[in-house]
Amino acid sequence: MKKILALTVIALGFGINANASTQTNNSTEINILQEKTYTPIEASAIPSDALKNISSKYGGYTLKEAHKAEDGEYKLILSKDGKTVTAYFSATGEFIKEA
Repeated sequence: MKKILALTVIALGFGINANASTQTNNSTEINILQEKTYTPIEASAIPSDALKNISSKYGGYTLKEAHKAEDGEYKLILSKDGKTVTAYFSATGEFIKEA
């Protein structure tokens, strides 16, 4: 009888130790999105190859403003028929998004 009681106590002891060593990680991950800074540029500063790609998507639009980020991305303010759009293009003129 003493052996059964001793084995039970030992088994409970291992169970308690196993639970005590289990750790939970309830940390919160925070992602911060940094907005790009665009500097105004002249339309003539946009490479002609990029302008060809841009005009294929926005043919007939008038370029009102042009801006460039440090990574070479372009932010263009375009208008047509009273509608103004802000379009983003890579340094090579590939369309990224419209806002």
